[in-house]
Amino acid sequence: MKASEGRIGRVFVIRLDDGDMVPGCIERFAGEKGVSVGHVILVGGVGSGRVVVGPRRSEGMPPEPMLLPVDGAHEVLGVGVLAPGEEGKPILHIHAALGRSGQTMTGCLRHGVETWLVGEVILYEIVGTNAARLKDEQSGFVLLEAGE
Repeated sequence: MKASEGRIGRVFVIRLDDGDMVPGCIERFAGEKGVSVGHVILVGGVGSGRVVVGPRRSEGMPPEPMLLPVDGAHEVLGVGVLAPGEEGKPILHIHAALGRSGQTMTGCLRHGVETWLVGEVILYEIVGTNAARLKDEQSGFVLLEAGE
């Protein structure tokens, strides 16, 4: 395990509008406000896009992602970690549970989903930490590095 200590800086309350793309719109907002590292909570609705629901097989690298479509309006509850990539731009890793008609799909919103009607986001800025997202050669993923 690796860890890096920080403290809460600014707190943003954000309303996403119908059609806004997650995670891209949150990453753009963070970049415009100068937020490098943060914690994100998302509630609201999503209506289209694709969700990563796991690797096709647990063994073998790099993993082949399984993608499921979001086929219509779903309730959404998500949580994520924002950290700068190698170019310094904020990258949001956000997982969410999407529900509709008694069925739930849970996964990573990495490939983007479109807000349906409204999304409500709380973004907590974390200052004083050196967390970053760096490419892991074995998995091919851009992973959080939080070493002191």
